[in-house]
Amino acid sequence: MQDAMQENADASPLATMFARCAWFRALAPEHRALVLAQSHAEIRGAGDTVAHRLAPSEYWIGVHDGLLKLAIYNASGRGCTFSGVPSGGWFGEGSVIKREPRKYEVVAIQRSTVLFVPADTFHALLDTSLPFTRFVIHQLNHRMGEFIASIQNSRLLDVNARVAQALAQLFNPDLYPDAGPTLAISQEELAMLVGVSRQRINPALQQLEKLGVLRLAYNQIDVLDLARLARVGLEQI
Repeated sequence: MQDAMQENADASPLATMFARCAWFRALAPEHRALVLAQSHAEIRGAGDTVAHRLAPSEYWIGVHDGLLKLAIYNASGRGCTFSGVPSGGWFGEGSVIKREPRKYEVVAIQRSTVLFVPADTFHALLDTSLPFTRFVIHQLNHRMGEFIASIQNSRLLDVNARVAQALAQLFNPDLYPDAGPTLAISQEELAMLVGVSRQRINPALQQLEKLGVLRLAYNQIDVLDLARLARVGLEQI
């Protein structure tokens, strides 16, 4: 009877979502049970705020499907996007570890299914699960590299190269292991992430397609050569 109950629990929609996460699969059974008992999922529409800047960092957040952006806006409404987070990505561990207010707005660019792990659950795993601790260290290391690259690219690269680098980051297998070769994203959505106009995105993508590193379709980008895409524009540095 107990085994049957466990099978039913493991077959729940939430369990199915978390089962896609490599860090969750690496947990001991009691830790997986803790996550499922205390976490939840929510659906957010395009343009919806997932988490507010300066609000308490109550959750570690993951993207089951969809696309989020991490951004900050000033009083006049001008914005700066730090990162895009596609399906399979997790973020916010730094603020959760320090239990400090979140430093950026989290906004859904597309309709997204978002996973929320409470901060107390996160800390319990960090204190008792070696596989989880390893994952968080790995995550922080790669996230720092991503942010450093983003600052470098925004200041030193031309628009075509910035578009290439922003796309390559969305396919980063270390941060987004579930990302396949195809990204469902419109040119307007990509413009939001890169911080340039929709009109400027189109010629940049056309140029990248001519280079043979990607193929364009309606609201979709297929990456044909991620290694070459990630090198585009780096000669400018």
